[in-house]
Amino acid sequence: MFEDADEETLAAISQWREKPAQHQPAWPDPAALEDAVAYLRSLPPLVFAGEADQLTSEMAAASRGEAFVLMGGDCAESFADSSADRIRARIRTILQMAVVLTYGASVPVVKIGRMAGQFAKPRSNPLETFGGVTLPSYMGDAVNGYEFTAEARTPDPHRLVEAYQRSASTLNLMRAFSTGGFADLTAVHEWNKGFMANPAYARYEQFASEIDRAMRFMRAAGVDMDNLRTVDLYSSHEALLLPYEDAMTRIDSRTGEPYNTSAHLLWIGERTRDIGGAHVEMLSHVSNPIGVKLGPTTTPQDALALVDKLNPEGIPGKLTFITRMGAGKIREALPPLVEAIRQDGRPVTWVTDPMHGNTITASNGLKTRRLSAIVEEIDGFFTVHQDLGTHPGGIHVELTGGDVTEVLGGSEEISEDGLGERYETLVDPRLNHQQSLEMAFLLAEQLRDVRFSVWP
Repeated sequence: MFEDADEETLAAISQWREKPAQHQPAWPDPAALEDAVAYLRSLPPLVFAGEADQLTSEMAAASRGEAFVLMGGDCAESFADSSADRIRARIRTILQMAVVLTYGASVPVVKIGRMAGQFAKPRSNPLETFGGVTLPSYMGDAVNGYEFTAEARTPDPHRLVEAYQRSASTLNLMRAFSTGGFADLTAVHEWNKGFMANPAYARYEQFASEIDRAMRFMRAAGVDMDNLRTVDLYSSHEALLLPYEDAMTRIDSRTGEPYNTSAHLLWIGERTRDIGGAHVEMLSHVSNPIGVKLGPTTTPQDALALVDKLNPEGIPGKLTFITRMGAGKIREALPPLVEAIRQDGRPVTWVTDPMHGNTITASNGLKTRRLSAIVEEIDGFFTVHQDLGTHPGGIHVELTGGDVTEVLGGSEEISEDGLGERYETLVDPRLNHQQSLEMAFLLAEQLRDVRFSVWP
């Protein structure tokens, strides 16, 4: 499997096959799956070990309060939406949010796209029934199609190869946009000034004006603005489909250590974080920075067991806990976990996912979330860390660069009656472009009250 790896390393990497694997598709043709995986093994890596190491260093800074993490992107990418315009819009939204958060926190913002690989999602029920017909649930474009037909819903391993190809093209665009002038701080600032032109966001005008004055001061002080034309933008996704992630695990020629080359950061979902399961086992053997989603039922013992398995040596920046508690539960559920990790002493980067714990069903049957609940969970996350003297490391949100109507509320007051106007998500509801920026301004106001480690 790895020509340059010794037998002991190969055996360790393959241990996941001996563990129970949850939320895996029922591939109908094992031979076709093996062919697809074998082909994936022959393809070049999507990311490189040195890039993953750099992200680990930046995540370590966030764990110490010297940086703040912004992870954002689609709940589930689709092949149809992996066009240059759609990707550019998502990147633009992340960059705009990052400028606002950087000013609010006065520390660097680590920018991670939930993209270039987020083509699969676990489902609560492996089957769906409509009109008396039962078919496999849609698990993302890397597995099957969304259309409710037997042909579309049958898991197809050739989609894994297309997921790789789409990820490669998305990463190419991410690198081009982040280094080719698109991420120029001056341009991003002008975009945010355009956002402020909408009277609905007048409450943020003072904050935006402060950023504008800061930009003018930098120019007056002789800051070389050409040095602010590029950014580092990393990729991440949930490591759900084990055959795909196994095929993308390669040995770094510099160190002889295994890295998952499908993304810079991989995370394990709330439904697959079983300490004895295949997902935790697989990612325990790679050198990338790793995230784990923690829901409200997580115990301190669960969290400590994950540290023991995924980062036993306590490498700074290696392990991130992404909490998804729900606005009404975070203030009670999070403190015991944070306190247990603090007493343990091994570093963890704490990031809040304020989306998944706040999903509701509207009266018209559509899944949605309320922006007010999302903001409330973020507030609870900050409150817990401030009370315990620990560092709130970042946020993880589902967003799109378009003007969809999937999340309720915000200054533009999306109501249940308006949800159906532009409800485009195939899985979970996302913040639209305007709501994402509004949340960034609200969060930036909170960040001013957070004492980061670099502050005097």
